[in-house]
Amino acid sequence: MPATVTDHHSNGSLSIPRTSTDGGTPNGTLTPTAGQSLPTRSWSPSESTVVQDGDRDAQLQTLTDQLKVENRIKEGAENLLQMPLTDALRTEVELELATARQKIQSIQRSMEAFTGRGVRKRSNETTGGGKRKFTGQPLIPPTNWREDGAERDDFRSAMHQANSAIKALLLLSRQHPHSHSNSAMPSPSTSPSTSSLPNPATATEAELNRARIGTMNKLIGILQRNLRVRYELDVAEVVHAILPSLADKATKQARATAYRLVRHSLVDTHSVQRLGEQDLDWYMVKSLCRDKQHTVEKEQVIKLIRAVVEIGSERLPTHSAIGSGNVPLSDAVMRALIAVAEYPEDPFKPICVQTLTEILLIDIELMARTGGIRVLLHALAEGPLEMAPLLAAAFLHIIDSPRTRAYLHPGTDLEIALTGITDAYGKGSEHTERIKGCARIVSSMLRTWSGLMYCCINDKSAIRVVVDCLTVPSLETREIILDMFFDLLNIKPPEWHRAFIDGRRLTMYRRSRTSVELQPSDIPQRPQDTLKLTDQYIALLILVFTKAGLLDALTSMFEESNVGSALSRKATLLMAEILQKGNQVLPLSIAAKIQALPRVFSLASDYNDNEHRIVGSSALSSIDSFNRHRSRLQPTVKDNSRPRANSVEESVRRGQRAVEQDKLKMKMQMDDKTFQGNLLDTQVMLTKDHTKWSFDTLQDLVEGPLHNPKRMEEAIKVSRHIKKLMAFFHPFAHRFSDLPKSKANLRWVRLGCSLLNALMASSDGIRFLQEDEFLAQVVKSFAQLDPFNPTPTSDPIFSKKRMAETLTAGYFEMLGTLSKRKEGLELLEKFKLFTAFYHLSELRGREDLIMGIIENLDYSIDGHSRIVLSKALTSSHKHIRLWVTTHLGGLIRGSQTANAWTLRLLLTQLYDPALEVRELAVRFLEEACESTDVLQMVVEMQPTLDHLGEVGHPLLLKFMSTPTGFRFLYAAEYIEREMELWFHERNLHYVVHIEVFLAKAFSDNPTEEEDDMLAFDGIVPPHFYGVMAKTDLGCEVLQEKGHFAEFAHFIRRHGLESEDQDLILKLKSVLWAVGNIGATERGLPFLEEEEIIPAILEIAEQSLVLSVRGTCFFVLGLISSTPQGAEILDDYQWEATLSPLGLPTGLCVPLDVDKFVSIPPWDCVASESLDDSRLAPPESDEETEVMTAIYNLANTVIANSASRSLTKMKSKPEYRHIFSSPSMFYRALHTISTQKYRLPVRRYIFDLFNIELDADVVRQLSECAISLRVPQAAQEPAEPPEPPAPPPPQERPKQRDTVQFRRRPVRQHVSESEEEESDVEEKEVAAKKRRAPVMSLRPKSRIIGFS
Repeated sequence: MPATVTDHHSNGSLSIPRTSTDGGTPNGTLTPTAGQSLPTRSWSPSESTVVQDGDRDAQLQTLTDQLKVENRIKEGAENLLQMPLTDALRTEVELELATARQKIQSIQRSMEAFTGRGVRKRSNETTGGGKRKFTGQPLIPPTNWREDGAERDDFRSAMHQANSAIKALLLLSRQHPHSHSNSAMPSPSTSPSTSSLPNPATATEAELNRARIGTMNKLIGILQRNLRVRYELDVAEVVHAILPSLADKATKQARATAYRLVRHSLVDTHSVQRLGEQDLDWYMVKSLCRDKQHTVEKEQVIKLIRAVVEIGSERLPTHSAIGSGNVPLSDAVMRALIAVAEYPEDPFKPICVQTLTEILLIDIELMARTGGIRVLLHALAEGPLEMAPLLAAAFLHIIDSPRTRAYLHPGTDLEIALTGITDAYGKGSEHTERIKGCARIVSSMLRTWSGLMYCCINDKSAIRVVVDCLTVPSLETREIILDMFFDLLNIKPPEWHRAFIDGRRLTMYRRSRTSVELQPSDIPQRPQDTLKLTDQYIALLILVFTKAGLLDALTSMFEESNVGSALSRKATLLMAEILQKGNQVLPLSIAAKIQALPRVFSLASDYNDNEHRIVGSSALSSIDSFNRHRSRLQPTVKDNSRPRANSVEESVRRGQRAVEQDKLKMKMQMDDKTFQGNLLDTQVMLTKDHTKWSFDTLQDLVEGPLHNPKRMEEAIKVSRHIKKLMAFFHPFAHRFSDLPKSKANLRWVRLGCSLLNALMASSDGIRFLQEDEFLAQVVKSFAQLDPFNPTPTSDPIFSKKRMAETLTAGYFEMLGTLSKRKEGLELLEKFKLFTAFYHLSELRGREDLIMGIIENLDYSIDGHSRIVLSKALTSSHKHIRLWVTTHLGGLIRGSQTANAWTLRLLLTQLYDPALEVRELAVRFLEEACESTDVLQMVVEMQPTLDHLGEVGHPLLLKFMSTPTGFRFLYAAEYIEREMELWFHERNLHYVVHIEVFLAKAFSDNPTEEEDDMLAFDGIVPPHFYGVMAKTDLGCEVLQEKGHFAEFAHFIRRHGLESEDQDLILKLKSVLWAVGNIGATERGLPFLEEEEIIPAILEIAEQSLVLSVRGTCFFVLGLISSTPQGAEILDDYQWEATLSPLGLPTGLCVPLDVDKFVSIPPWDCVASESLDDSRLAPPESDEETEVMTAIYNLANTVIANSASRSLTKMKSKPEYRHIFSSPSMFYRALHTISTQKYRLPVRRYIFDLFNIELDADVVRQLSECAISLRVPQAAQEPAEPPEPPAPPPPQERPKQRDTVQFRRRPVRQHVSESEEEESDVEEKEVAAKKRRAPVMSLRPKSRIIGFS
């Protein structure tokens, strides 16, 4: 291939005027000008001047010359293709030919632009061959022009550029001046990709570093833009090219860029595997050990490690247990990363802790072997605090499975999280933040099944420790622990609890007006008294805490002082709340035992000790006082349902109504003289100034005597009082309509409404309204807003500003008053107000008017009002449709009977184009369908809901629960289709759905996704099989399909599964399905027939997977929600909670709690530092001394002495050669890769040796790894017995020897200290030398290496 082709096209596509105007030569080579490097082909200032300032002829001549060059290249390439070529060469020639053709087209377009459009037009063309317009400033030579253009490059040219960059890096890697291979190097000017690079033979190290960094950055840019290039490039080639940039001689920027390039070249597990075959580990280990001055390099190493973990890890193969994946990181890199995570002053500690947490969840064995678990446990206890929730969640996940919890020491490891609380004694208030953080961790642990059951091992020792902290009198931070228990038990103290804690009297408090009438929110909510899944868990927590001695600890807090303190009163408050909560969620027999409070009563009845008696009786008195005031002051949410005639409040309501009627009669019966006097007292006849009117007299008249037709006639005809009063409300009078909108002025709106009510009560009043200007003026005011109005008004009555700032909005309330009566509707029709409403609803940007109309109209009478509502429901603006749909939902909720017209309108909203409107309509419809009458009515309307997808799913399930609905859906083949879906996949989705929401419900920091929490508020979401079992026809279909028999078989077969994650998930899904079927009276016989309840109880008490036990706990609660189910469970010692009327509430707890929460004990299998390889002993005594001192650096007690010894040795001539020896350097590296060394010590060991890492040194280290390794056969006799290993799902084969990244099952270096130790013991016994070559970090009874 002639040089001309490759030279000219090294960078893919070329757009004019990209190349230098003087660079074209007859043979096609290009000479770079100043400021221009060919690989990027950026403009030089001289070029832009030529293009912008040169005359047209010169520019055209330049383009013509370039076109000739391109044509020659094209011809040469076509001729070459006629000859027999190798595949690689043919591909390259085809690439050049394609590029040349592209260039020719580009140049021709540029020439057309010059000849056809003139200079002005040309200045707006970009340099990309006229593909993009440029507007604004005159064209400036872009610095990153080549990068922008590359986005349009095809894959071939991008690939070519990448290969050229790699070649350039390889060229730069040749050794400079002293190298003897200079003659073999191609001349810099002959290769296009290197034409701008310095000559390695003559350049300084700084210039070479700059050139390398520039080339690597260019290659990174290509890889970022072209994903396919990343797949095509061989990682091994990239690593080979960047090795000189990783050497110690290179700058930290060069090393950082090299790591970044390697990271960008990783795309899949294969590329990570190829990376693992390169010797990069020691570079990474050294980079991780560097100090704060090298943060840029360290950051890129950590990012590379994270990329390897993310891309190269084998995560959870199918049918395997958690934590059994494989992370392709060597022990050397892992220990270096762990050292950074362990060092408190390192800025990268948090991200390293997070990375180790991710590795823990993928490959727990690697973490256990390299000591990562220990580091994470310390991080959990000591901080950083923001990492604690993440770490706690990871460990709780690990505890759930028996395979992974075997890596933790039961009763000691995870308890380290409690140290913040248990070590608080004597620490003072500055320790408060740590205790709060620790309390949050404990709270999150006890809110999960794995955490709760783990804390219950050793007779609840962990919980007892926390509870016992409450009994330490001088502990200042006990209030935080009390708050933690409030939080855990979901206790929200009443708003007056502060007064209770401060010891003030509670009789002052009254039920606040706002709390009495808590307005129902716009969003549907369930009734408050329904017990939830969270309540069932809280019932279990109360049982566990009382057994762990919580009530006794609270009692001992009372005993501290007979006067009482804020803290002891808070303890009393907690005790009272626990008793209250227990009464609500626990079965009577269990609750009664807790309510007995034996210790408090024994104190109160201790007549031998007055202090005890005072403490006990005051505690009981406080609890009693709290309960009495709570029942009196507790805010009650107004129930949305119809007031019942037999309710307690009915007699009160009857009395109130009677009083109001008597008052009204008395007001109406007024004699003539008094009436005339009152008319005069109002001052309406004397002045137009409304501020001088007597408002109270006016109000009494309007609400009383004026409802009497005779008095109304008198006020209209005789005294003309009504006419003068009504004139005040006329819009164009600018009296009422100009009043500012304030709380005080709103009474005039109420007066206007009362006046219209009084007028409509008599025929004279109606006649007066027909003749009065009031309604006519309101219509004219609306007409002012008509965009086609011939005489537009500058300040219309109903302008946006006036609606917001004046009482104008009150007119809608008055019109709403008229719409409540038939006579009023006739008046509205007569004055064409409904026509005005229709026009207003079409005005753009006047949502305030539409909302005013919709909100105030009354819809009880069929007519135009309902048509206005339906028109607003189909408005063209989504936010209006949303608001009106919400208003419609409020109407349906407020209605005491099922109204077909409102339901029909709501059903119409199910077909709205906006998803949000459809979701809102579904939500309101679902709430309305709680009523059987409404549900029946909706089902009879037979709406089609298929188009709603998942959104309509809850509605269809509601339909299924009625016989009519089930038949309708069965006929539409919905049941058949859904049943198959649920059987195969939706059952699994249900488990995920319910577990996610339970986690959110128990979360300490609930997320912003409030909508999600509404979708699931702790009550079991409807399950397809559960709903099927509600109807006889559904049970028949279920029986025919035989699904339940399959569920029962699966539970029996896989109930105690503890390894296979897929089977465990399916088991949970089947359990939920069975529980939901058993929660109905028709479904329970299925469970009895298959005798499945004992199997579920067995799983609940014996399963090794703790989350499966939790699922069984909730499922048994579901089964207990029917009287028969509760009775069956009672036979198995699980008692159901009953309501005051004796009906099951769906909550159920075991009588023997310890049996349910206990986990079988296990032996910890985590064996840190076990290695199946060891090195041959050092050859000389000096080497042995040095290595011994290096081993002693790991022991913090003698590390200082060891470091002093090493410093002395290094200064002595007989030792100096050791610190330059690659084999000794390898021994040191091997030691820090198999043992725990702190970060400063690792850094010290690297600094100890006078060896700079580079490719040659790494090669020597690899050779030492092989030559110093003792053969396996020689090790076997001295090998200690194998420690118990975790039951791995797959066998892990042995690894190759070199330390590196690895793929499963390539595990190298399981850890070497154990083998070294056995080697040492063997040598000591066999040889009894003066100095034994000790190779272990483990504590010894004697320390070797010191005189």
